Amino acid sequence: MNESEGYVVFFFPQALEALGEAIKPYLREGPGGEHVLCHEIDTAGSLIEMTIEATTNEGNSISLELMVPQSMVKMVVSARSDAVFGFSPRVTPALMTHLPPTAGTAPPADAPAEAVPSSSTTSPDTPTSEATPTTSQAKLPPEG
Repeated sequence: MNESEGYVVFFFPQALEALGEAIKPYLREGPGGEHVLCHEIDTAGSLIEMTIEATTNEGNSISLELMVPQSMVKMVVSARSDAVFGFSPRVTPALMTHLPPTAGTAPPADAPAEAVPSSSTTSPDTPTSEATPTTSQAKLPPEG
């Protein structure tokens, strides 16, 4: 698999409005909306650091770091040159036929929840709350 060639960072509309003119030189227009194309990103903090490769008016290459609060970012997309992209399994179709089935015994989505059994289903052998004290309770001295 090819290494990442960059990242496309999309912002919330409110974030673009709040950043105003300061963000405009770094934005690009695309089918998904306005975004920033970055060479590298660092998401390990309250700010997202975006490294942008740029060229000065004199033709010199520079590396800029743009930092914005994580709450402003809607989505980050890794830009790769290989054809495989998306959320599908990375296995060949021949191998997919040998995968085990999943969720075959799951109840239907509209089935009633059974997190707590109903009280009518207790059997006569089931102890009730008035049962004899447990050993940890039996060792306690009487209150009073």
